[in-house]
Amino acid sequence: MNRMDKLNLPEYAFRTKTEDGRRLIFDAIRKKYIILTPEEWVRQNFIQYLIKEKKYPESLMAVEKQIMVNQQQRRFDLLIYLRNGQPHLIAEFKAPNVKITQDTFDQVVRYNMALRVERVVVSNGLQHFACEIDYVNNNYSFLHEIPQFCERCRVDGTGFS
Repeated sequence: MNRMDKLNLPEYAFRTKTEDGRRLIFDAIRKKYIILTPEEWVRQNFIQYLIKEKKYPESLMAVEKQIMVNQQQRRFDLLIYLRNGQPHLIAEFKAPNVKITQDTFDQVVRYNMALRVERVVVSNGLQHFACEIDYVNNNYSFLHEIPQFCERCRVDGTGFS
C-alpha cells in the first residue's frame, strides 16, 4: 500500500517507514510503528484532528486497549478520558470504503453505553458522526460537530461546561 486515500480531514504529516515489505505509520499515542491499513490511516488522521483542531490532550487518549464490558472482553479504537479519569468520548474507525449506516452507528452506541461515555464518534475518514448520549432517556442525539476539549470540564464527568 503505497498511497493512502485523501480523507475529509485536514492533512497532517506522519512518520512512516517500510519494514519487511510492509508500510508502517508511527502512532504518537502508542509510541510505536503500526501496520498502515486503511482503518489505521483513518485512526491516525482523526487522532491528529482531535489533538490539533479540537485541542484534546494526547495524555488523556488510549488507543486499541482491551476492556471488560458486561463480563466480555472488548477492544476500543480510541477512548478519551476526562482529567478525573472517567471515560468521556469513544471513537470507532472504519476504512474509507466501509459505509457507515444507521445500523452501524446504533451498534456502536449500544455497545459503548456500558462504558457510560458521554460522546460517541464514528468515522470512516470521509464521513464523521458524533453524538451525545442521554442515559436518563436511554437515547442519543447527533451533534453538528465534535466539541473542543474543555480544560474546565466538570469534575463529576457530566461533560463540557
